[in-house]
Amino acid sequence: MATQRILDFLATRRPDGPCLIVDLDVVRDNYRAFEKALPESRIFYAVKANPAPEILRLLASLGSSFDTASVAEIEMALEAGATSDRISYGNTIKKERDIARAYDLGIRLFAVDCVEEVDKIARVAPGSRVFCRVLTDGEGAEWPLSRKFGCVPAMAVDVLRHAAALGLDAHGVSFHVGSQQTDLSAWDKALGDAKAVFATLADEGIVLKMVNMGGGFPTRYLKDVPAAQAYGQAIFEALSRHFGNRLPETIIEPGRGMVGNAGVIKSEVVLISKKADNDNVRWVYLDIGKFGGLAETMDEAIRYPIVTARDGDEAAPCVLAGPTCDSADVMYEKTPYPLPLSLTIGDEVLIEGTGAYTTTYASVAFNGFEPLRSYVI
Repeated sequence: MATQRILDFLATRRPDGPCLIVDLDVVRDNYRAFEKALPESRIFYAVKANPAPEILRLLASLGSSFDTASVAEIEMALEAGATSDRISYGNTIKKERDIARAYDLGIRLFAVDCVEEVDKIARVAPGSRVFCRVLTDGEGAEWPLSRKFGCVPAMAVDVLRHAAALGLDAHGVSFHVGSQQTDLSAWDKALGDAKAVFATLADEGIVLKMVNMGGGFPTRYLKDVPAAQAYGQAIFEALSRHFGNRLPETIIEPGRGMVGNAGVIKSEVVLISKKADNDNVRWVYLDIGKFGGLAETMDEAIRYPIVTARDGDEAAPCVLAGPTCDSADVMYEKTPYPLPLSLTIGDEVLIEGTGAYTTTYASVAFNGFEPLRSYVI
């Protein structure tokens, strides 16, 4: 929900056009909640969720490490004050010259999911630590990540064996249970797969040390989600069940869970209309849509809470759409969104839970609209 600091900022600054406001106090509270929930795990903030320099500087000062997807994100993390040993190049799809550049910047921890990626790292980042991403089914996630990244556990064994043969440090395995994961048991099966890879390679004398348990920690949108403490408890129990007393090093990569609830987008109603006289569903057009930063409404996967000054008045379902000349720029139509019937053109609305995956998803200038502006307070 919008904090008082965000509401005060909007009231005093009156920024024009759609914009995101992020409250750093909420980010700080989230970081401390993760620290408390999983005290033995290192936190690698997923920079892609929101790379605002103010957020990165705050997290670096709190002791966070960083999961990066590109050389540009590595440079952002370094600029924010992180040292290279606190940065992971977590993208499994990297150009060889980008691996070389990362290595030059001091990065020694790389994600892989195939022998071809291992070959690149061996050539230009000798001696680096690599961890292999294992496929998960993403069951229970509102934004699954199950097909593009990772390999089956049996192949992960081959990949890490190959890495060791090429002189790399076969460091561990990773997985991602899917973004906005609300099933506390989702980590259990993935940790079981990780343990199987550990055990198979241990028999060959290759001792893995680390499990990267990925992200997936949710933000509250329209439904309540478990607290960080509940995730910590479930994950610790699963780790103990599969690894016994010999727990590996673990890291987590919260992105949405770190910044999602810290941000609110201020938007404006541009038009309210119907498609026929007897149409009982209004179309409500905002000055932001899929191309302005709300890409995660694709397939209506993420349903953001929307707050208006007229809440409490009689409401009815409407189709919610963005302002661009693209028919795909419709956020909620399959499941229409209830908004007050008294809502009118020019009204401001607040779209909550938008601190993650909004500014970086906004197009540069589609239809001439400027990218989503961001204020970090």
